[in-house]
Amino acid sequence: MTIAVSATGQDKDFILDRRFGRCDYFQIYDTDTKKYHTIKNLGVDSGGGAGIAAASQLIDEKADVIITGSLGPNAFELIEKAEIKAYSCKEVPVSLAIEQYQKNLLSKISIAGSAHHGM
Repeated sequence: MTIAVSATGQDKDFILDRRFGRCDYFQIYDTDTKKYHTIKNLGVDSGGGAGIAAASQLIDEKADVIITGSLGPNAFELIEKAEIKAYSCKEVPVSLAIEQYQKNLLSKISIAGSAHHGM
């Protein structure tokens, strides 16, 4: 399984970023290999459609699960159509967010958050 976490930095000890479309990076964790890799969020610098760009990127990465703060309406719709499960987490280190997910301590994101327009 592949878990994507919106993050403030490129290491598992960096803090989860509750902003999905505007986070700087996504930490990708593979539960089979127990390894992380990082990708820069392509949506972070877009004037609009940041959530769509970020969601598309994680769909391309074949993420099974996303851990973030919330998802805007457009990102939520794309993630839902791709059958990716999304969970909300507080600002904790990425490694702790993954641990909390594995212990079923996170809330599933079942509705979209409010829309944000531009930066």
